[in-house]
Amino acid sequence: MRRRVLIQKGKNPGEPHVITINCPDKTGISCDICRTILDYGLYITKGDVSTDGRWCYIVLWVVPQSSIPIVRWPNLKNRLLSLCPSCTVSFYLNQPSPRSLPSPVYLLSFCCLDRNELLHDVTQVLCELELTIERVKVTTTPDGRVLDLFFITDNL
Repeated sequence: MRRRVLIQKGKNPGEPHVITINCPDKTGISCDICRTILDYGLYITKGDVSTDGRWCYIVLWVVPQSSIPIVRWPNLKNRLLSLCPSCTVSFYLNQPSPRSLPSPVYLLSFCCLDRNELLHDVTQVLCELELTIERVKVTTTPDGRVLDLFFITDNL
């Protein structure tokens, strides 16, 4: 398999565009992808992330912010593709620096009624607080509730 990024524009004005990303998995890739999409002036209205620990499949439904006149879709596609790890396998020795200890990972969890742009709003606030999102687990229940688990570090 090879890494792929597909962007399907909404069929009618106002309908969300669907971004599909299929590539090797790495820690924090979903957070990097969401942050990039937010940087391009898009709202994430819904998302689905699947992984087996080696390969990930991400589908995001996005709509442009009303204040953004033009979204440069080809540039976004290239940027998202650049975030995906290559398909080649590489090994390296990662020895932590004795001078610095890694930041502890904190778990932020909340349960609430699901709504449009919830993931976008939460991600944006965490980014504004200069927190690094290491991993996200989002679960939506049939009764319209969502349980979000954010694994975050504060880099202090």
